[in-house]
Amino acid sequence: MSNIPLTLKYTQDHEWIAVEGNHGKIGITDHAQEELGDIVYVELPEVGDKIIKGEPFGSVESVKAASDLMAPVSGTVVQVNESLDDSPELVNESPYDDGWMIVVEVEDESELDDLLTPAEYKSLVEGE
Repeated sequence: MSNIPLTLKYTQDHEWIAVEGNHGKIGITDHAQEELGDIVYVELPEVGDKIIKGEPFGSVESVKAASDLMAPVSGTVVQVNESLDDSPELVNESPYDDGWMIVVEVEDESELDDLLTPAEYKSLVEGE
């Protein structure tokens, strides 16, 4: 069973967001990294880029497949996890901690209401 932290919100596309104030740290879930297999490359936006809820903000490539990263909210990128450039496997090893991807300044906090709770995300994963 995948690890689903109770403090996060989730998308149908297996991204998570941790909100602190008006900033959201975003990554992919434990379930997503398990499905992808060994991650070999992560493409992320630059600091200052805008991301749009429901649209791709980057991609992740594994030995099995390439997959778009879908934005859980709209906002401006304020931080990028540079360590993924040299160590993309951090996403496999620690998807919620060392393997986070970007931090955004959340434009519209009401967008968070559309995301899944941990219980809803668990149901989604179990239904796959």
